Amino acid sequence: MQPSMSEAVIAGADPADLESLPVPDYFPAATVREEDVGIFQSVHDKDVRKSLYVDRVPMPELAPDEALIAVMASSINYNTVWTAMFEPVPTFQFLKQMGRSGGWEARHDLPYHIVGSDASGVIVRTGSSVRKWKVGDHVVISPAYVDEQDQDTHRDGMLGEGQKAWGFETNFGGLAHYAVVRASQLMPKPAALTWEEAAVNPLCASTAYRMLVSERGAQMKQGDVVLVWGATGGLGAYAVQLVLNGGGIPVGVVNSEEKARVLATLGCEAVINRADIENGDPALLQRPDGWKKMGKAIRAAVGEDPHIVFEHVGRTTFAASVFLARRGGTVVTCGSSTGYDHVYDNRYLWMRLKRIIGSHGANLHEQCAVNRLIALGHVVPTLSRTYPLDEVGAAARSVQTNEHIGKVGVLCLAPRTGLGITDPQARTRIDERRLNAFRR
Repeated sequence: MQPSMSEAVIAGADPADLESLPVPDYFPAATVREEDVGIFQSVHDKDVRKSLYVDRVPMPELAPDEALIAVMASSINYNTVWTAMFEPVPTFQFLKQMGRSGGWEARHDLPYHIVGSDASGVIVRTGSSVRKWKVGDHVVISPAYVDEQDQDTHRDGMLGEGQKAWGFETNFGGLAHYAVVRASQLMPKPAALTWEEAAVNPLCASTAYRMLVSERGAQMKQGDVVLVWGATGGLGAYAVQLVLNGGGIPVGVVNSEEKARVLATLGCEAVINRADIENGDPALLQRPDGWKKMGKAIRAAVGEDPHIVFEHVGRTTFAASVFLARRGGTVVTCGSSTGYDHVYDNRYLWMRLKRIIGSHGANLHEQCAVNRLIALGHVVPTLSRTYPLDEVGAAARSVQTNEHIGKVGVLCLAPRTGLGITDPQARTRIDERRLNAFRR
């Protein structure tokens, strides 16, 4: 009896066999539903377990510049939490906008949204214009979904008017057994990593790279002191590694002794526990007395104020970030997980000649640069826990409530953890202990 496509992928079938098998008509996928958009009105705790489902959805048709990926593993990013909370706007607005564009983009306008902006897997189909990738290739997916016909895209992929976050502003994302991606999103999977280790990196690692290393970000130099909020979170843990690799001095901010110990395993010597600063007052860091207390702690740890503040928390830390950056320093921001309405004292910005840099995602060149660092073992995955796709609601809830450290992985077609390694010698060279630094 002929195996199904999914069975063949799991068994490691060769490309010719994969090409000969039909793709399934339907497949499991994590979705939010348009009919649920209003369920959290006037609700304080917008529990994403109530809005995330695993549904069987029809297989979409493939455009000429796209590839169909059998997804082995994916991960939870905060944009999936936003999607499931229907905040700051329901993502169905993005899908309807794509629908109005017509052509192949019209496929995305559906009453359900397949979410997820990370994935690792195997190519099982390619569109007629895909040249550099073939069926059977092991890949990871860049979340940057760009418009190659926009002139500004050719200056920087993130500047094009049509740039979108795949699986957040588009449909057919990575938290599913199959995903549709553009060929310009494909990168080779690091051979030393398991499927779940490879899946957690693309969005957060590349975002941190652009913020700190890229010429479009803070352009960190050797010796720079970099304050990293949420230093064991999905973004912060990659930031700490990039700072250390670049000869900088990370100052990691965490909220527990357990997280401080994890940072120590990465080589971060200067760690500040927010609990020691706040002393039972979680609003302290939103006031000048709290900023000064934090500044004193930073100077006690490294002897000087930060050249760069790595900011992604938003409302509850942004005023402190502007204050804490040294004269002439830089605050680089890519998000606002605690709220995007920021209030800060502008005197500390203009009179002390500081800069605020907005950074969003990463273009394919930046994505590939950090993917190379991961393949070399210079940056390690921050995977802490893995859930099956059927428990995607619980996985997203752990991120929503900040119960996690590092990144939370989700197994899709992979039947268990530990699969997908194709270069065990490279894995030994990288060191299993480093690869497991965040595992609980």
